[in-house]
Amino acid sequence: MRRTVHSTPLHGTCTLVGAGPGDPELLTLKAVKAIQKASVLLVDDLVNLEVLEHAQPSARIIHVGKRGGCKSTPQAFIEKLMVSETLAGEHVVRLKGGDPFIFGRGGEEMESLRAAGIEAQVINGITSKLARLTQLGAPLTHRDHAHGVVFITGHAKPGDAGTDWRQLARTAHDAKLTLVIYMGISGSEHIQQELLHGLPAHTPAVVIQNASLPHQRHAVTTLGELRNTIETHQLASPSVMVIGDVVRGVSALQSPAVSQNEEHNPEPMLRAIQA
Repeated sequence: MRRTVHSTPLHGTCTLVGAGPGDPELLTLKAVKAIQKASVLLVDDLVNLEVLEHAQPSARIIHVGKRGGCKSTPQAFIEKLMVSETLAGEHVVRLKGGDPFIFGRGGEEMESLRAAGIEAQVINGITSKLARLTQLGAPLTHRDHAHGVVFITGHAKPGDAGTDWRQLARTAHDAKLTLVIYMGISGSEHIQQELLHGLPAHTPAVVIQNASLPHQRHAVTTLGELRNTIETHQLASPSVMVIGDVVRGVSALQSPAVSQNEEHNPEPMLRAIQA
């Protein structure tokens, strides 16, 4: 009688976990369980450190921060570390801000793991860009104002020409799309000037920094005043820029007078929101 033997992997496990926009209460239950089980955590720079309170006391926590303009851990090194720790038998959690598959380079990390014979799990998180606008009381889509939403990076890969912002602006105008721009602060002047070729200067915009955290700040403005608003209020990374008519909902919530007059009076306003 032949017996079927099921082989057991000799290595550990690896899970890519989205830590959400920042507020530790926005972690999913599945994410908490994965963090509690981990023996090694590779932690992104944008993860709220309060999230790590769920980790075992014996867990090794390795910070592998990546932030534009700052000293960063090379992506290739992070991927090698994920592979080596998993093959050494560890239960690895790669902890990322937001969702690992929305501008989190999770796809590249999965490819490296599969090349090493490791099938990783993915636990999604609330993407920070969704949380940032909705927590201000405005939607990303609306039947009357926005038929869709585009999530796009403002920071192209070295050697890549990047986004055709003029074409995107024309498409957004014709199709009534909300533009959500990640990692765009440093290139905001160029982005603004290019978008103005397809969108009116009075198009509502908002810049949101440190979403869902107690020190969250946001400035409601217009596309024509976007760069001036960022400089005036010294808004910095991590921030997101949202451009489109749905932003009028933020203005209406915070100050009806500004919302009614913003097309003719683009004076930006800065609001501090307590989480």
